[in-house]
Amino acid sequence: MPPLLSSFSPRTSNYILPLNPGWRLRLAASFLLSIFPLLDLLPVALPPGSPPGPVGLEVLAGCVTAVAWFTHSLALWALVRSPHGRSRGPSALALAAFLPAPALVLTLLWHCQRGTFLPPLLPGPLGRVCLLILQLAAVLAYGLGWAAPGGPREPWPQEPFLSSESQETEVAEDGESWLSRFSYAWLAPLLTRGVRGELRQPQDICRLPRRLHPAYLARAFQAHWKEGAQLWRALYGAFGCCYLALGLLKMVGTMLAFSGPLLLSLLVGFLEEGQEPLSHGLLYVLGLASGAVISTVLQNQYGYEVRKVTLQARGAVLSILYRKALQLGPSRPPTGEALNLLGTDSERLLNFAGSFHEAWGLPLQLAITLYLLYQQVGMAFMAGLVLALLLVPVNKVIATRIMVSNQEMLGHKDARVKLMTELLNGIRVIKFFGWEQALGDRVKAYRTQELGRLRVIKYLDAACVYLWAALPVVICIVIFITYVLMGHQLTATKVFTALALVRLLILPLNNFPWVINGLLESKVSLDRIQRFLDLPNYNPEAYYSPDPPTEPSTVLELHEALFSWDPIGISRKTFISHLEVKQGMLVGIVGKVGCGKSSLLAAITGELHRLCGWVAVSGLSKGFGLATQEPWIQCATIRDNILFGKTFDARLYMEVLEACALNDDLSILPAGDQTEVGEKGVTLSGGQRARIALARAVYQEKTFYLLDDPLAAVDADVANHLLHRCILGVLSHTTRLLCTHRTEYLERADMVLLMEAGHLVRAGPPSEILPLVQAVPTAWVEEEQVTDSGKLLSARDLEKTTEGPEAEENASGRLVQEESKCTGAVALHVYGAYWRAMGSGLAIATLLSLLLMQATRNGADWWLSYWLSRLKTARNSSKEGPAPSSPGSAADFSLPLLLSSSRNFYIPLCRAASNGSSDVHFYLTVYAAIAGANSLCTLLRAVLFAAGALQAAVTLHHRPLHRLLTAPVTFFDSTPSGRVLNRFSSDVACVDDSLPFLLNILLANSVGLLGLLIVLGSGLPWLLLLLPPLSFIYYRVQGQYRVSFRELRRLGSLTLSPLYTHLADTLAGLPVLRASGATYRFEEENQRLLERNQRCQFASCAMVQWLDIRLQLMGAAVVSAIAGIALVQHQQGLANPGLVGLVLSYALSLTGLLSGLVSSFTQTEAMMVSVERLEEYSHDIPQEPQGVPLQTPQQGIRWLTQGSVEFQDVVLVYRPGLPNALDKVTFQVEAGEKLGIVGRTGSGKSSLFMVLFRLLEPSAGRVLLDGVDTSQLELAELRSQLAIIPQEPFLFSGTVRENLDPQGLHEDRALWQALEQCHLREVIVAVGGLDGELGERGQNLSLGQRQLLCLARALLTDAKILCIDEATASVDQKTDQLLQQTICQRFANKTVLTIAHRLNTILNSDRVLVLQAGRVVELDSPSVLRKRSQSLFQQLLQSSQRGAHSLPAGP
Repeated sequence: MPPLLSSFSPRTSNYILPLNPGWRLRLAASFLLSIFPLLDLLPVALPPGSPPGPVGLEVLAGCVTAVAWFTHSLALWALVRSPHGRSRGPSALALAAFLPAPALVLTLLWHCQRGTFLPPLLPGPLGRVCLLILQLAAVLAYGLGWAAPGGPREPWPQEPFLSSESQETEVAEDGESWLSRFSYAWLAPLLTRGVRGELRQPQDICRLPRRLHPAYLARAFQAHWKEGAQLWRALYGAFGCCYLALGLLKMVGTMLAFSGPLLLSLLVGFLEEGQEPLSHGLLYVLGLASGAVISTVLQNQYGYEVRKVTLQARGAVLSILYRKALQLGPSRPPTGEALNLLGTDSERLLNFAGSFHEAWGLPLQLAITLYLLYQQVGMAFMAGLVLALLLVPVNKVIATRIMVSNQEMLGHKDARVKLMTELLNGIRVIKFFGWEQALGDRVKAYRTQELGRLRVIKYLDAACVYLWAALPVVICIVIFITYVLMGHQLTATKVFTALALVRLLILPLNNFPWVINGLLESKVSLDRIQRFLDLPNYNPEAYYSPDPPTEPSTVLELHEALFSWDPIGISRKTFISHLEVKQGMLVGIVGKVGCGKSSLLAAITGELHRLCGWVAVSGLSKGFGLATQEPWIQCATIRDNILFGKTFDARLYMEVLEACALNDDLSILPAGDQTEVGEKGVTLSGGQRARIALARAVYQEKTFYLLDDPLAAVDADVANHLLHRCILGVLSHTTRLLCTHRTEYLERADMVLLMEAGHLVRAGPPSEILPLVQAVPTAWVEEEQVTDSGKLLSARDLEKTTEGPEAEENASGRLVQEESKCTGAVALHVYGAYWRAMGSGLAIATLLSLLLMQATRNGADWWLSYWLSRLKTARNSSKEGPAPSSPGSAADFSLPLLLSSSRNFYIPLCRAASNGSSDVHFYLTVYAAIAGANSLCTLLRAVLFAAGALQAAVTLHHRPLHRLLTAPVTFFDSTPSGRVLNRFSSDVACVDDSLPFLLNILLANSVGLLGLLIVLGSGLPWLLLLLPPLSFIYYRVQGQYRVSFRELRRLGSLTLSPLYTHLADTLAGLPVLRASGATYRFEEENQRLLERNQRCQFASCAMVQWLDIRLQLMGAAVVSAIAGIALVQHQQGLANPGLVGLVLSYALSLTGLLSGLVSSFTQTEAMMVSVERLEEYSHDIPQEPQGVPLQTPQQGIRWLTQGSVEFQDVVLVYRPGLPNALDKVTFQVEAGEKLGIVGRTGSGKSSLFMVLFRLLEPSAGRVLLDGVDTSQLELAELRSQLAIIPQEPFLFSGTVRENLDPQGLHEDRALWQALEQCHLREVIVAVGGLDGELGERGQNLSLGQRQLLCLARALLTDAKILCIDEATASVDQKTDQLLQQTICQRFANKTVLTIAHRLNTILNSDRVLVLQAGRVVELDSPSVLRKRSQSLFQQLLQSSQRGAHSLPAGP
């Protein structure tokens, strides 16, 4: 009989080939071969009958053969219409067709021996012989057709990535036949690519089916989603009907799963009694095989379809989460929390899909199993049921505790990921201050709290595992003891049917706690996602007045408008009594730090809550041109950042570059405007970022521009250029609102607004308003604007690129490289790393307890078999005649009776033959002792494994964290934060939860299979002959699967990181996205990234089902073989029913074990990719050279006592071929000296600080501090003796105290004193004092206030050397003047190096260092340098004065 189709190729659209003669012959032969078996049934009915077999078996065999050949014909027809039509098709298919030939030949020989051709000729046998010859001829014709030459085999056509639907050629599943869907033959090209090692990129994977494409899912979901709706209702409306329909498939598959134990009972009864005809035994064997196959197909399809629905829901949830992120109002969650919703909560929510049907399916399975147990052992089953029910309340308590602990753990995880996000954003400042250890300890503290909750969850899970794993054994003991004590006789039929049924209990009893836990976790995550979706939206229709401004010439009008950062007005408020801005005006906005300038612009763009009043904007649909105070730059090329999705216009583009003073710098960069900048523009200086952001806004060609201090980070030359060419040039025809502290550039503005404490206090012409805010006369200010602090520092750009091959910008300007992906099998050292992370002692103890657990379990079952064999021997020796069978005996046991009868079959026997109480007590005592030992080993294994998993979770987080914190800044420049966060969120979550769970299953399956093979080999030695071929097939199948699935898992992780990065990027740049109308484009990009990830997810899930169906069919073949061998042994009188029952009851679980072993191994290997990725960060991240601690005892702890600085021939070069950033820089700063540092573009000013703090190592030369070579010092030792006030203020979530003094070195009195000197006391009191929360990145403070807080940090230090890098760029002039006085007083005796932004910060310096092209060109006092006519310093002064005097009169 030919087997069913094994595999064939997927379809290609519109691909039909003409049939060649070979295919025609094969099709005709297979069709005839499907007809002949049915014709062969006719002679069976003719008298006197037609041997060789019983009529029932003949009919069954004929029908199955006809169905098989008909299926084969369909397979051939499908192959003809595929690319295989050009060749012979799969060889395995042809081989399957020739398998019946030996049986046909043997049958023909049998007819010859019986004399069928000799007289008297009977019509029945003769007709059958003729049909037999025709079948042989048809098989021969089939062989000739296969041998006919086919065309050359063509490779599967490759496809362009993400082409339009009309161009798609290889789409997973769509258009496939039902047979291909059942066998997953459409996966053949993907598997081939996997085996060849060609699965390297997402485009190597077949396309998603139409119903899984994100665009389709978004449309389907949006049809049921409206704002404020419940997420679960929308998901149910979109996918619920299909999902609920799958419940029917599950029910049928569950029912069919019981055919195994029922037919096992009948077969063991047949072997035990030996009174039924052989045909019954054959029917039982065939029933076992066919039931297993059908159940396998149905349950496999159920699992596959559920996973598809899960992926549909995943696509919809991730799409709606991103869309909500684009629509968020001012109340936004921290980025870390949003990333957790995307990565962790969405996955937990979707666990519901697998858990819901199990929640009703498992109790149903439990009820049927208990009913069948009742049929076997009568009321004795109640003892086991009572025991199981007693554990229900215990399980409920455990599940509740797990849910509560899970909620708390997710809260700690959010806090940890949030802190990691901030740590990555501020890594430069952290390294400057030497806070790696302090912030690393904070991360570890959150991790400790997270692990504390995880520890509770793991040990409660261990209790669940113990209770439900030990329960089946205990149930068996209780049932058998109760049954015997009730006076019944145990038989092999009852015991092994009961054992098989109790094994069926393992699934519902073991899985039910996980199902409930999954449902509870889904509920927790659903609530978290729902809270996010319920956050108020950005709603311009409600925010802005529907009527335009009162006058046509008015662009903006605000009246009695009150705004706040929170919906009820607790936080900072901004009140505008009346403001009217005419078209084409240049409006300046001035005021002290924190007065509400940026808040006013945010209010105009709708980024605040409007509490009252009204806002009217003309031409609102056109959007705004927005340049924020903290420039938002994407990780892309400079050109892409400027174009921002708009079509390239060469004329406009060149005009914008010129207006924003970018041409000179682009000519220096490696690839011009194609140079890729790092995430958030980390490879650029503050001035670069500000001007690229300004260029992006200008290129959008809006009519209304909001410019938030774009001049703060640039020097006088560049500020003049931006004012002349951009603000008063290219943008002269537009309406502009300009916030700035540089009031000298507002003298020609049309109107100036004065803000104070969140109120617009005055509005008028510049001559009226500016004197109120200027600290010194205008002429003096003009002289002061001399230094280039923020011009496009191309040298600084280069400083922040990396030297290593991973991140080095190549000739094309690419900085951020594709994320590395290991290939091939997970290396052994990764498993070794996990072993070491667990601890060798714990790992060995866990394995020993696991082996002991399996040994005691097998021992208990073997003891039962031995006991039954002894009982049967004793009973046979004591019988004098056939004993009357009880109503519960095998003679009365039938399948219809079991399924339909509800009466009690079990009438107590008058006495149990040879079942004396002493024997029973002995056997039961031994059985109970072995089972008790098994229970203890199970408990030990659960506890030890939980302890080991927790230890591994600690180690695998701390090691990469430590390595990450000691990585050089160049690593962070070239590595997107989403890539790092993916490891510290998703990969850490895998190590915490998924990996231990799967590894536990893998180990249990491994020892379970080992025990099963030992039992099968000892019970039926003939079965060992099947092991070599089965092992070979098993090895080939799992090998194909593993290599492909492993790469798919890696690609899944690889495609998940861009989703994280894209969401984080979107949240950071939300105001710019909305103002420029780019939200739709960003949503499309999210769909594209999601489609790539969904491809990997879908292919992985299909691969799992591909493997499952094959392993299940192998298991069914083994069960059939065992039953067949037992039948043969029975006919020979060799079968021991007790041993056969034991073997068969074990064999029924072989399918699950085989499938579970390879799937758990593959999934464990896939989860080990997370360990591999964390280990990569534990060992492969480059490290900063640490140096050695000072050993000179006389220098003591404070080795830096004077504060002198000396650079000796310092050379800094980033890569061969690039000019030196510092070229033999030599100078000396005496202790206590104040040195100002100035220079033009690319002069290398910031490079000095980078080298001084050893954030970059010089190529040659050395730096001496108090005569000590810094390269010989430990980094922590060096940086602890230096202080810096960085250009960009860095604050992290937490209290004011934690931000001022992360290491906890100072008392509160000192903190308040520092705050008072920085004029922040009132601000800090308003936010809640030292324990007040600053919010993510210090969002509760303005940018200027954040800079002041960073200055307060420096005031707390007792370092001898202070470096100031444009520290007061965002501070008004009056505050700046006060701060300069504070710095002079507090650092009077200390060495101060200042990269200046305003003249008054360096004119009072002792000396000024002027750099040009990385060389020192001038070094003298400011007064001396100003007197030199050719001095570069003097040229800067003159340039500044010209800029201040030559302002045009305005538009």
